[in-house]
Amino acid sequence: MVLALTVCGIVVALVVVGLFLFGLRRRLIQRSGGTFDCSLRWDVVEQSDVNGKGWSYGVARYNGDRIEWFRVFSYALRPRRVLERSRIEVAGRRLPEGEEELALLSDAVILACVHEGTHLELAMSEDALTGFLAWLEAAPPGQRVNVA
Repeated sequence: MVLALTVCGIVVALVVVGLFLFGLRRRLIQRSGGTFDCSLRWDVVEQSDVNGKGWSYGVARYNGDRIEWFRVFSYALRPRRVLERSRIEVAGRRLPEGEEELALLSDAVILACVHEGTHLELAMSEDALTGFLAWLEAAPPGQRVNVA
């Protein structure tokens, strides 16, 4: 009986510590500001794939001329993907369709992009999209930025 209670107590403590670390990591990522919720689908086939598969929920952070994207359900302090402003080409935007509506946040807008030859899609709120497009267009003089 005592052993079972001890094991249950340890399991509960580990769950609490794990949740605390998720929250602490999120605060560390957001500490420098300029973050927004952003789902990502990497290496997308050019035809619109609306089955809802391949999306990863995350947080994106502006860092100079880069966007750093972090998975939400991870303990890593390093970004999973880094997108350079001068290498992002916007191919178009659309609203979620079919099963994507269930896989993404309710107010998401999908932005199709190409980064160094890799097709990707970013899903974010309309407000975050406005900020993202303004950030792209605000590139320093001499940098090539392609916004469709």
